[in-house]
Amino acid sequence: MKMLRKLLLPFSLIYGFIVWLRNKLYDWEIKKSAKFTIPVICVGNLSVGGTGKSPMIEHLIKLLKDKHNLATLSRGYKRESKGFYILSGNETAAYVGDEPLQFKSKFSSITVAVDEQRKRGIENLLALKNTPDVVLLDDAFQHRKVTPSHSILLTSYNNLYCNDYILPAGNLREPKSGAKRANIIVVTKCPKDLSDLEMNKIKKKLKPLKQQKVFFSSIKYANEVINHKNERLNIDNSKDFSLVTGIANPTPLLQHLEKLNLKFNHLNFPDHYNFKEKDLQKIKQSNLVITTEKDFMRLKNEIDASQLYYLPIEIEILKDNLDFENTIKSWLQNY
Repeated sequence: MKMLRKLLLPFSLIYGFIVWLRNKLYDWEIKKSAKFTIPVICVGNLSVGGTGKSPMIEHLIKLLKDKHNLATLSRGYKRESKGFYILSGNETAAYVGDEPLQFKSKFSSITVAVDEQRKRGIENLLALKNTPDVVLLDDAFQHRKVTPSHSILLTSYNNLYCNDYILPAGNLREPKSGAKRANIIVVTKCPKDLSDLEMNKIKKKLKPLKQQKVFFSSIKYANEVINHKNERLNIDNSKDFSLVTGIANPTPLLQHLEKLNLKFNHLNFPDHYNFKEKDLQKIKQSNLVITTEKDFMRLKNEIDASQLYYLPIEIEILKDNLDFENTIKSWLQNY
């Protein structure tokens, strides 16, 4: 692996320079970036997938939905539809994207939209009769055609961006210097018992700017699995099942289930995978299938409700949750 990285480093240098130059053109205002009259909060990362953007978006929705008219805007990765589209919740994941459908299914009162062009998407949201007063941009940290009012940058505990390399030698979409655009940096998927000492060590590695706040979060799993009829099953009783994952990093989920001493067969697929008929036939051979919420959005119309369940997750801010919430709220009060 180290040898392969060394061989790919020249390509990373070329790619990194191109991305760095593009960012500088926006920083120097040679390339234009749109600003909007309402708060636009961007959630993203420097690396390719697997940092927990969807749970963070949901965490923000729960925090803000009761006092704000919220909208989320995603590109709808791998969706069949094109352009600007507002979800009703009755679509398929293939048509609108699994993550936007997940947001709409869980939070039916908010506006959930998709558009591969974020600037156009926000403009269309602002033209609605029910105009949102806050927009949450999902996975748009590199989308420089929009200047968000605030940005939250995520990085995984086991793969900090400061230890990574630019594509293709590593997983970074842009140079580490891009982190300077963030207002908040959240280290995700941390152990729940992460010590203050280790937190301080990580902060030193990340080298945040004086005005940047660094928070740490862990994944919190539910005790029950749920099917699309909202029937619940205690996960401790879910013996001998198939676990189906089509996410970037299933390791934390595997570790959680293994700690519970559960017996399961893991069927692992690539991130945002569109299941084929042969995959579905293999999955249906199991009497009980447990999957992630995102994969559930793609499987719920294909697998019988008596077989298919998902395990809900949410994020938990460690140590400084009140500070995190007050920081987000202050952004909106002072905008």
